[in-house]
Amino acid sequence: MFKLEDPNKIATKSSVGHDIKIEKEKPRNLLNVKWAHAVNCQQLLYEALNSDFDMIEADIVLGKLFNKGPDIPIMAHPPLTSSDLSLDSFLFQIKLFNKNYPKKTKGIKLDFKSIEVFEGALDILKVAIPEMTYPIWLNADIIQGPGKGVRTQPVDPKRFLAGCIQFKEAVLSIGWTTDDDPTDEGSYTADDIKAMLTVIKENKINESGHIITFPLRAAFAARSKDVLHDLIRAADITNNCTITIWSAPSDRVDTEKLKQLILSFGSQRVYLDVPIDLQNQLNLSDLRTNLCNSFRVGPCSSLLYFTLASIEI
Repeated sequence: MFKLEDPNKIATKSSVGHDIKIEKEKPRNLLNVKWAHAVNCQQLLYEALNSDFDMIEADIVLGKLFNKGPDIPIMAHPPLTSSDLSLDSFLFQIKLFNKNYPKKTKGIKLDFKSIEVFEGALDILKVAIPEMTYPIWLNADIIQGPGKGVRTQPVDPKRFLAGCIQFKEAVLSIGWTTDDDPTDEGSYTADDIKAMLTVIKENKINESGHIITFPLRAAFAARSKDVLHDLIRAADITNNCTITIWSAPSDRVDTEKLKQLILSFGSQRVYLDVPIDLQNQLNLSDLRTNLCNSFRVGPCSSLLYFTLASIEI
């Protein structure tokens, strides 16, 4: 179980990539962060709060609460448009839990499925986020990504980042749309990386000081090691960066290539949010218990919000 920390007390990096100031801190292993995924109803939220998860991930769409009333931000994944849990209630319940059980604090990852729901949620976020003393991630797929059969349209990057930039406490989790059924040949390309870096620069995220994590679909990431290192090497000049590897249960993943990707970045750069079967196939037990220093493109110690309570300096 991890102890969650306020990221603003860990480190800062100037907008031009100089004068890195890192407080003395404990080493961190992000592979040990435990994820509750798609917590989109009251029952799943109850179960997540009463389990040993560190981060609670949920999807947000515009829809109706109990299939009644006006459209509001609710916790659901498309194509669903009704839920028994609103965004407002979701955030309040986690806030209350963290206040009452500070040793079991949960972080939050909000996955916005459209620009309309994100902008519709801004008033809620403006009240909730400044009061948070625990991690908050704002996630959206803002760039068209790998896969010939991609049907999902990206969330408008300019409008999404314009809304995010006001929340200095938040991690920006910005990624690519992907095919519903990844092929055995697809990968992230140099053009995908260039498009992401361009969006970051055009929207002045490179000057904002925000921490960034790039969510990557495991099936594609496994075949993209070189360009993903190029991405982190470039983005890390101005923003502390990590990658978050995720996978759908039905995805066909080259586990050996994925393991080599994870090893190449090291446990201080990689969050792993994948099904338990894939975790077992990766067999990362040694890496989970030892800090890896294989990543060579910049300091890792300022990136992370988690620290193993059992590790002492």
